[in-house]
Amino acid sequence: MTTASSHSMRLAPSSWIERHAHLVPADARVLDVAAGNGRHALFFAARGNRVVAVDRDESSLAAIAGHSAIEARALDLESDRWPLAGETFDAIVVVNYLHRSSMPNLLAMLAPDGAFLYETFAAGNQAYGRPRNPDFLLREGELVELVRGRLTIVAFEQGLSSNRDKPAVIERIAAVGPGRTWPPRLSP
Repeated sequence: MTTASSHSMRLAPSSWIERHAHLVPADARVLDVAAGNGRHALFFAARGNRVVAVDRDESSLAAIAGHSAIEARALDLESDRWPLAGETFDAIVVVNYLHRSSMPNLLAMLAPDGAFLYETFAAGNQAYGRPRNPDFLLREGELVELVRGRLTIVAFEQGLSSNRDKPAVIERIAAVGPGRTWPPRLSP
C-alpha cells in the first residue's frame, strides 16, 4: 500500500461507522471519543451534526480546531474525575479506543433515544500486531455484555477484519437507547 493511500485510509471514517451513521439523526449532538485527527468528527459534521471531539492529545485535535460544527476538547478520559459529567449526547462514537472504567460514564451520557457506535481491537489481535496488551483488547462478546439490558443492539460483529490497512481482530457494535422507536420502518 502506498503512503498516500494509507494516509487517506486514516482520514476516511470507519466503514462500520459509515454503515450505521443512519442511526444518528440530523442535527444530533455527537461525542467522538479519542477523536485523534477528527476523521469521525469531520464525517458527522459534514452530515449536519454538532460534534464534540475529545482526545487527550491536543496536537491531534489541531486538525479540526476552528471547524464551525466541531468543538474540540483536550480531555483525559482516564483521570479519576470524569471530565464530561452532566453532559448528554444523541450519539457516542468510539473507534480504536478502550478504557473499561470509562464505559459506564459513556453509557450514562447517552440520550434515551441515542445511538452508540463502537469499534475497537479484540482478543486475538496479538497475532496481527498492536495492541497486544489484554487491557486494550475487548474480551469476546464484551460489548454485548456492556449494553445488555440498557440498549437495543442493531448490529454486532467480532472477528478478523480485513477491511483495514492490515488485518486485525476487532469487535464492534451499533446500538440504540430504549427511547428509540424500534423496530424502524423498512423501505418497501
